[in-house]
Amino acid sequence: MGTSILFQVLERPATSVVSTLLAAVYFYITSHGIGYAEVGLNYEQAVQKLELWRIVTAQLSHIELLHLLFNVSTLWSLGVVEESGLGARSGTLYYLRISLVLLIFSGLVCLLFYHVLGVVLRREQFLNVTTVGFSAVIFGWMTILSRSGVASFSVFGLANIPMWLTPFASLVLTSIIIPRASFLGHLSGIVVGYMVASGVLDWLTLWWLLSLTAWTAALLVFHLVRSGRLEVPWLRMVPSDGAGDIETGVPIVRIVDGVLERR
Repeated sequence: MGTSILFQVLERPATSVVSTLLAAVYFYITSHGIGYAEVGLNYEQAVQKLELWRIVTAQLSHIELLHLLFNVSTLWSLGVVEESGLGARSGTLYYLRISLVLLIFSGLVCLLFYHVLGVVLRREQFLNVTTVGFSAVIFGWMTILSRSGVASFSVFGLANIPMWLTPFASLVLTSIIIPRASFLGHLSGIVVGYMVASGVLDWLTLWWLLSLTAWTAALLVFHLVRSGRLEVPWLRMVPSDGAGDIETGVPIVRIVDGVLERR
């Protein structure tokens, strides 16, 4: 008999939470008419406009239902990492930590690809390519498992193939099934997966990752407040021309020509 779905949920709590989060974000996006431009990862916006929070929002967002279903299905298969039978490199905390590494660094590697292609090689169309989806993290996990001794893996539930071949077979299959899928985004996940498997990123402790996540969240809140999409009662942005003040309910003190002024 197969394992009941309830038992699998209890055995893979982080996978269950992440899958639920991806579904919730998808329904929020579709119900509010949010598109690629608002949440996607794009070189011009992320690098030139310093909207680095898009590294996170892009990977948690799915615009198309088919894309979401493929990713959640594959993510569930990868949840085997949470189970305790894989040795030291397994368990829920390990799964969460490495997933966070893959999420952040695959976004950075993707931007590096866009920089090389768009700025160095002057193929400017790559400067405006926008990507969304959790696929980079998934491809990263496939790559890590391919180096861990796992024998085989189910690709989208369609076929079992040797684990070492999985990342590249999935890369080709995804490009065929979903023509608009980001090849460079998926390749970024594979690159970071190899970096994790080889120990290059072992220095990234949970503290560093939580710090990076906190700064990303702060940047996202800053952008939402600046764009008027989020109101924070105790914070008001100063216009770029210098007009206006930051209102905090506390008198403003400044020095003008050596004289202390209180406003």
